[in-house]
Amino acid sequence: MILQGYFRILSFFDIAEAIDLDKLRALLGPEAAPRAPAFRHRVPEYSQVQQAPIVESVKSITLQTGDKLDARIKYYWFGVAIVEFTVAFECDLDSLCNRSFRWMNDPETEEAAEKLLHAQLDRFGPALVKPSPKWLDEDYLIIDVESAKHPDGRAATGSELLDPYADQITQLVRGEVVSLSRGERDEIVRSALSYYPNDLVVVGWAAALVYDTPEATPAVIEILEYANTQLLEFRYYDDLLTNLLTQVYGSLEGRESFWSRWRLSRRAGRLNRIRLDIMDLTERTEYAVKFISDTYYARVYNIGASKIGVTDYKTLVDEKLKTAGELYEFMVDQFNERRMFALEVVVAVLVLLDLVALFRAKIP
Repeated sequence: MILQGYFRILSFFDIAEAIDLDKLRALLGPEAAPRAPAFRHRVPEYSQVQQAPIVESVKSITLQTGDKLDARIKYYWFGVAIVEFTVAFECDLDSLCNRSFRWMNDPETEEAAEKLLHAQLDRFGPALVKPSPKWLDEDYLIIDVESAKHPDGRAATGSELLDPYADQITQLVRGEVVSLSRGERDEIVRSALSYYPNDLVVVGWAAALVYDTPEATPAVIEILEYANTQLLEFRYYDDLLTNLLTQVYGSLEGRESFWSRWRLSRRAGRLNRIRLDIMDLTERTEYAVKFISDTYYARVYNIGASKIGVTDYKTLVDEKLKTAGELYEFMVDQFNERRMFALEVVVAVLVLLDLVALFRAKIP
């Protein structure tokens, strides 16, 4: 079976707390425009993109190997930029596995993506809100199969691609060049999705295979992109909360002076503000695209989020937000207790001074 399509090599970077898309559009010019996914299958009317990302086409790059890659950058309002490199393929499945492994583990491509984004920083920099001093990054590969044909030229259905070639497809989405166990293969096959007989989506943690027409694949690819941006955002929130909680624990373990402990109110307020900010941002990023009801795209997103690790990181962030809330209440209670103690001491001192004055007045 001969497959034809594109490798879409995606590099995700958390570059700021947010991006002002209106300002960015003015900076990049009319060629950079918001692009919402065009859903081919039926979806509820309330499934919508709240703020569509802005897509900018840039010049293609040539690697030292001589490979020429088309490039574009996509900007999301919540501070994530995606560099996408595209390279065409036409080969059988065995060759596709080797090529997929190469693009999934190519350090030159990763370096080229970051270099390209830094080169564009002067253009989009003014639109960044609280730029990140250090960029978190993620990588993902999408094998966009536009055509899969039998030796006689007949187009393959989704099941004809998946069933006989489950081992190769498992290798593709796992980033391996050798056959994997039956358990791994069965897990991948169980999570495969099809809407029509002639399409197929298979998702792994590092790569996904999308087999459909050129008109239908963009929506599925953007859903997988969005899941990866969520992973990046939840990683950022997890690191931020970990550092914040470590600082709070340190201040509560008696490492500071007595007087510095009176700053508990200020620290508690800062902790709560950051906690509320993270809760607001996580809610807004989580619902930047609404996939409500049991639609096909909702299932693609749910499987993608599970395989990529979004669900696990979201659980970690939720647990740390809960811990931060409990610490805030504890710090406020501690501060109130110290304040009441201080007030009681002051009252006692004033009473004592009154008694001393009274005794002195009675002594002739």
